[in-house]
Amino acid sequence: MAFLINEECINCGACEPECPVEAITAGEEIYEIDPSKCVECEGHYDEPQCAAVCPTDACVPDPDHPKS
Repeated sequence: MAFLINEECINCGACEPECPVEAITAGEEIYEIDPSKCVECEGHYDEPQCAAVCPTDACVPDPDHPKS
């Protein structure tokens, strides 16, 4: 399952540099995660780094993009 950034995002940018596969980019209002690139940090870290550094808990599992 990929992660997504929800409306709780405060646009701080803490998540973007933490993504090992560069799946996070700045959107028009909040940061966005490309679900086709997101690997939940598997093979890189023990936990998704976007969620680990997010001060508002805006990085959450995306139910519309399960692991394949």
